[in-house]
Amino acid sequence: MPILESTTQMLILWGVIGYLLGSIPGGVILARVMNLGNLREIGSGNIGATNVLRTGNKKAAALTLLFDAGKGALAVYLAGTFGANDVAQLAGFTALVGHCFPVWLKFKGGKGVATYLGVVGMLAWPIGLIACVFWLIVALISRYSSLAALLMAGWMPMVMVFLGFLGMFVLGIALAILIYLRHAGNIQRLRKGTETKIGAKKTG
Repeated sequence: MPILESTTQMLILWGVIGYLLGSIPGGVILARVMNLGNLREIGSGNIGATNVLRTGNKKAAALTLLFDAGKGALAVYLAGTFGANDVAQLAGFTALVGHCFPVWLKFKGGKGVATYLGVVGMLAWPIGLIACVFWLIVALISRYSSLAALLMAGWMPMVMVFLGFLGMFVLGIALAILIYLRHAGNIQRLRKGTETKIGAKKTG
């Protein structure tokens, strides 16, 4: 049971906390700690796990994935502990916003896929599990992380409705819109056939 009611002050507080948690650039931090260089000058310049993988360090990529998913899950968990479900959903959304537009990196962040998975997984583990499997299958078949993310985010709102998680539908749409906005460049490259595949070190 939530400790406090979802007042306007609570929503604002946890919205800000969610954003600050989400804006922690795990990939950048890990790249520096593990002496992998400036992530902004590697591959696509993105701060997420897919670009960290282009350094050739699979451990760093896996840790980045866990970090980015974890901060989204943590934002939802903490907000849900102290507030109602709407507070948790708002914190999850702002965590994704924080990852995509982190204040620490002049609002130039990542694409948000791992954080998305952490958010929806903490809100409803069946949705999180399906989203992970969906992304993995498409990624393995196509070798395009971006395509897997776009299809996954686009389909999840319908999956939420089908499985009875109607309270997550609006959030699912909002998260999907943000994912699509952050993948605008990838969409163009997919259309042109110039998108970089998973594991490739060349900038795509």
